[in-house]
Amino acid sequence: MAKLINIGFGNTVNSDKVVAVVNPDAAPIKRLIQNAKEQGKIIDATQGRRTKAVLVTSEELVILSALQTDTISKRFNANINSEERGEGYE
Repeated sequence: MAKLINIGFGNTVNSDKVVAVVNPDAAPIKRLIQNAKEQGKIIDATQGRRTKAVLVTSEELVILSALQTDTISKRFNANINSEERGEGYE
């Protein structure tokens, strides 16, 4: 069953679909964001704030978040650890 991870401001993403969580400051990531905007494959979940993390999905969507990459990574890891212990919603 898919687990949803909060990426800020009440926005959630399916953890099974996320391929990478990266910092938006690198030039290749800036090009990725620009290409996604041109192709209409971008989701802006920043609520008008500065982009601090970029999530790339298996469906080639690019999601912008105002949360730090570390914060999002910790939420993914907490989700994985709870699955290993058999916790979760059933």
